[in-house]
Amino acid sequence: MLFSIYCIDKPGMLETRKAAMPAHVEYLAKAPVTVRMSGPLVEDDGETIIGSLYIVEAPDRAAVDAFQRDDPLVAADIWERVEVRAFAKRLDNWD
Repeated sequence: MLFSIYCIDKPGMLETRKAAMPAHVEYLAKAPVTVRMSGPLVEDDGETIIGSLYIVEAPDRAAVDAFQRDDPLVAADIWERVEVRAFAKRLDNWD
C-alpha cells in the first residue's frame, strides 16, 4: 500500500535540518518501508527548503508511523506539521 507523508518545517530550521541530513539519508537507505520517492519541499524560488515529501510503500499505517517515529529529522524536531495519508496511484508518467 502507498502512503504520502507531507511535512512542513518550523521556521528557522535550515541549519538544524542540514545537521540532521547525513543521519536522515543513512536512515532512508535502510528504512523499514520502501521509499518510492522523497525530497524536499521548496518555496516557489525552487531552492528554499520548507519541508519534505515522501511516497512510501508499506504493509499498513502502523509501519509508516514506525518509519516516521525513527527518522532522524523527527529526532531533530524540525517539522511543525506532518500529514500521512494513504495514496491511490492512478498515473505514473516517470521514465
